[in-house]
Amino acid sequence: MTCRMLTLQHAGEWPEQSQWLRARHDPGKDVEDAVTRIIAAVREQKDDALIAYTRQFDCPDFDLPLRVSEQEIARAAFQVSVESREIIAEAAANIRAFHEAQREKSWFLTRPDGSILGQQVLPVDAAGLYVPGGKGGNTPLISSLLMTAIPAQMAGVRRLVVCTPPRRNGSINPHILAAAHLLDIDEVYRVGGAWAVAAMALGTPSLAAVDVIAGPGNIYVATAKRLLQGTVGIDMVAGPSEVLILADSSAQAAWLAADMLSQAEHDPLASAICVTDSRRLADDLQLEVQRQCPSLPRSEIASRALKDWGAIVLTPDLKTSIAVANMVAPEHLEICTRDPWDVLPFIRNAGAIFLGQYSPEPVGDYFAGPNHVLPTLGTARFSSALSVQTFCKKTSILGTSKAFLLQNRQSIAALARLEGLEAHARSVEARV
Repeated sequence: MTCRMLTLQHAGEWPEQSQWLRARHDPGKDVEDAVTRIIAAVREQKDDALIAYTRQFDCPDFDLPLRVSEQEIARAAFQVSVESREIIAEAAANIRAFHEAQREKSWFLTRPDGSILGQQVLPVDAAGLYVPGGKGGNTPLISSLLMTAIPAQMAGVRRLVVCTPPRRNGSINPHILAAAHLLDIDEVYRVGGAWAVAAMALGTPSLAAVDVIAGPGNIYVATAKRLLQGTVGIDMVAGPSEVLILADSSAQAAWLAADMLSQAEHDPLASAICVTDSRRLADDLQLEVQRQCPSLPRSEIASRALKDWGAIVLTPDLKTSIAVANMVAPEHLEICTRDPWDVLPFIRNAGAIFLGQYSPEPVGDYFAGPNHVLPTLGTARFSSALSVQTFCKKTSILGTSKAFLLQNRQSIAALARLEGLEAHARSVEARV
C-alpha cells in the first residue's frame, strides 16, 4: 500500500497539485436520480415505501410497527454491560457540558424614544436525528446519537425523533437503545437510509414530520438531506470524513500514521493528508503507514482510501503548510508542531482543530465534548460544526414607539418610494 507523496515549492502550487481530490465532491447523477425516486415514493406511498425499502436493503421480513416500543428501549439499557453504560454516560456528560456553554439568550435594546428592539431565540418544535447503523447494525454509532441529541436537548427541543436502520432480524442494536434510554428519548424508529430522511421531512402515518434533521450518513442520506432542504432544516450536507495533519519535525511519525489510518478506515472515500516541512518526517510517515495498515481489521478499506485520497505533502516551511491547510479547509485539523497554540491564530478554515501531540482526532469523535458532526469537502470555509444553534431559530422583535415613527416617517416613506412601493410609504404616513 502506498500513499502519494507531493512536494510544493510554494502554496500557489496546491490548487493544481490537488486536482485528484475534486472527484470526492461529486456524488454522480445516478445517486441523485435514485434519491429523487426514493423521496417521491415516500411522499406518495408513505409507510408502505418505508417498509419496502427496509425489506430491500436491511431486513427481508420487515413489517410494522416502525417505532420501537418504550419497553424495548428500557430493556436494552440492561442488555448492555455496566461498563458500557458508564462509558456512554461519561461521554454524554462531557458533550453536555460543552454544548451547555453554547446556549444563547434572547436579548432586547431600549431606545431613548421608548422603542424596544431585540432578538428572540427559540428551539424548533421537533428534531430528527439520523444515526447510521454501521456494519449491519453490529458497529453501532452511539457517538452520533450523543452528538446530535444532546445539542438538541440543550437547545430545548421538546420532540426528538431517532431514525436508525434495523439489523437483519429487525431489531436495533441495544447499545443505540441504551444510549436513547440514558438521554430519555422514547421516539426511535427502525428505519434508515434516504427513505428515513424523506419520512422525517415529509411525514408518514407512523412518523410525524420534524423541523430540522441532523446527523451523518452515507452519500444517499447526504443527498436526501440536500434535496429536502427547504422543506425541512438540516445541519449540513456532509461528505466523506477527512483529516489534515499539520506537522513539523517534532512530530512522531508512528502517531501521525495511526491518526491518518483512523480516518482512512471509515470509508473508501475518506481522506487523510499530512502537510509537513520535514523531509525526514515525510519519509518516516510513509514507512509507518505501510507498516501499520496491514494489521488493521479494516485494512482493505484504509488502504484503498489512502491510495485514492491520501497524501503526504512536503512544503518548504511552516507558513506554506498553514496556507495549504487553509485552502483545504478540512473537517478535522490536527496541529502537531512544537508550539501548536502559536499556529492557531493563523488557521482560518477547519471544522474542528486538535492542538498538540496528545489531541488525536478520535478524542473528539467520542469523548472530549465538542461536536463531531462537522463540515467536510472544504465547506469549513463558510460552515460550522453542529451545535445548539442548529436546533434554534432567531426572531427579530420590533416595538417602535410613536415618537420613533413621527421622527423617521419621511425617511421611511422616501426609501419606499425609491423602490417603487407606494403602499409601503402610505402605511407609514397613515399613522401621522
